[in-house]
Amino acid sequence: MAKARRYSGYSEEAVILLGKQIKLGRKQRQWSEVECAERAGISRATLQKIEKGNLSCAIGLVFEVAFLTGVPLFQSEPVSMGGKLDRVEDKIRLLPDRIRKRHKEVGDDF
Repeated sequence: MAKARRYSGYSEEAVILLGKQIKLGRKQRQWSEVECAERAGISRATLQKIEKGNLSCAIGLVFEVAFLTGVPLFQSEPVSMGGKLDRVEDKIRLLPDRIRKRHKEVGDDF
């Protein structure tokens, strides 16, 4: 039997907050659950899971619904994320391509 995935309290709170912000955005636009789900190309049940903060929803779907309902992600102003994306990609390029476990212990007793 598969073990249920456990998430940190921070992750659980963050996704609940995002879900509530999405619900608020939907209601401010005066969209029903059905209308919002149709705009996002998802079922009403999936939208309800997103709004309740269900961690099993695909992140792409959550981000799409957040965008449609006007919920800003990663910044307070709805500006292009291109610059931020470029900076993150630059940092990723500086890191090694592969992450390997260390097999030998480091002698750091001085």
